[in-house]
Amino acid sequence: MCYCYILYSESLDKYYIGHSCESLQERLRKHLSNHKGFTSKAKDWIIIYFENFNSKIEAYKREREIKAWKSKSKIQKLIGEINQIEHPDL
Repeated sequence: MCYCYILYSESLDKYYIGHSCESLQERLRKHLSNHKGFTSKAKDWIIIYFENFNSKIEAYKREREIKAWKSKSKIQKLIGEINQIEHPDL
């Protein structure tokens, strides 16, 4: 199982979009560890959204699609739609 996922940092008020074929918890742990890169700027990243895929190619394709939006509001809309499905009383 592979994933396209979105992380959110409240301290930066930023989203990070990525893909992985390892467990999401392990991938998040790596983002929160000491490393170089965009996510090293904060230590409060949380997984706020993910989609399952059968292959790395599909997950990467979806990551590129979301990143191509270059729109915080479109990402928030995507996240909001899922939250409404999972939590209709929100």
